[in-house]
Amino acid sequence: METKANYVLIGAFTIAVTVFGLLFALWAAKYASDRSWQDYAVVFTEPVTGLSEGSSVQYNGIAVGTVQSLQLAPEDPRQVVAQLRLDARAPVRTDTRARMSMTSLTGSPIIQLTGGSPELPRLVDVSDREVPIILTEPSALQNIADTANRLVERLDDVLSEENVAKISQTMTNIERATGSLADSRDDIQGLLASARSASQRLEQTLETTNRTVTNIDRELVQELPRLVARLDSTLAKFDSAADGADAILNENRAAISSFANDGLSQLGPTLSELRALVRDLRRISDRLEGNPARYLLGRDAPKEFEPE
Repeated sequence: METKANYVLIGAFTIAVTVFGLLFALWAAKYASDRSWQDYAVVFTEPVTGLSEGSSVQYNGIAVGTVQSLQLAPEDPRQVVAQLRLDARAPVRTDTRARMSMTSLTGSPIIQLTGGSPELPRLVDVSDREVPIILTEPSALQNIADTANRLVERLDDVLSEENVAKISQTMTNIERATGSLADSRDDIQGLLASARSASQRLEQTLETTNRTVTNIDRELVQELPRLVARLDSTLAKFDSAADGADAILNENRAAISSFANDGLSQLGPTLSELRALVRDLRRISDRLEGNPARYLLGRDAPKEFEPE
């Protein structure tokens, strides 16, 4: 009985140790797994068509994790929340941004992480959330879609009923103008011929003018030294005359001053006397002309005999 009881105790102890070892191994594996991975969340405000659970998450082109789940935001169905499980060593910092990306034209979409300045802290260290949220930026696909939408809107504005009517009217006017030009083809050809002839005559006139100007320039260049010499001679004579006049003025300065002081002061009375003399002479002339005998003889002129 004692031998059988020892076997039972040994078996129970062995089983207990084995179970404890398995539980410890599972706990250690879970602890190691929790320490080597970090959960993040990304909130997209654009459609995530093609993205699914298990899609790759890359950081500057290097795979650092996967998409764990996708769901609509409870408070705003226009947003999509993606749960990411990334390598805990991935340098996800406060300026890291997430966006949708395509690895190839036929490949499935992925989440691409960019940014991450070395001087900024890690997002997991400063976030007050249990699952830190990585901010997003528009993807190239979203930019293309937005641009296409704007182009479609502008095209709708351009192709409105009013603009279509205007374009139709413009085409009608162009057709009429083309028909008018076709009808007046002969007149246009004559006008073009006249314009060509006028252009040729203008060209000949310009050539003649150019030759004339060239000849004038050549003659002017040839005559210029002689003209300059004459001008120098004339200026020299003017200088000499000015020097002579200056010398005369200097020599006769006293006489000119005396004349200005004395002669001009006597000129006024002299002019008055001369004016009175002229007035007397005019009076004598008038008397001589009217009755010269009486003025000269002091009596009237004898009357002529008139026979009866």
